[in-house]
Amino acid sequence: MKKSKILKSSETNSLNVLGGQVSFLCEASETNNKWSLMSVDLPLNAGPPPHHHPWDEAYYILEGQVRFILGEEETIISKGDFVYAPANTVHAFFGASEEVAKVLVFDAPSTAGGFFKDCHEHVKELPKDLDKIPAIAEKYNMNFLPPR
Repeated sequence: MKKSKILKSSETNSLNVLGGQVSFLCEASETNNKWSLMSVDLPLNAGPPPHHHPWDEAYYILEGQVRFILGEEETIISKGDFVYAPANTVHAFFGASEEVAKVLVFDAPSTAGGFFKDCHEHVKELPKDLDKIPAIAEKYNMNFLPPR
């Protein structure tokens, strides 16, 4: 049986992932891996390079601007904008404003959390540790492409 949840902002667990901060609002373990929800803070130019994976993701911008690549399209999205990236769609996103961008990220089925936790644990210094990412990504059926 699933439990209801109320999470105060002071109770979030934050991870450093690829230059951004990821805070889990609802983890996979709480939804039987059906979905998860994260809050991501993206400083200027922080974020994952182009990649794809076998799960859907959706993004809602709370603050700031984000440069978003979705397939062949590249655009700047801002507060109040929404992006849906279906499974296996090449996508990337980077902070695009001096103000730290704040983004809600939803994934289904939930898989991204494991990747973020492993990156936080093993990728400590950028760009020095970037060579560790392909092995972590492979574990979660993710594929990273060369940066644009």
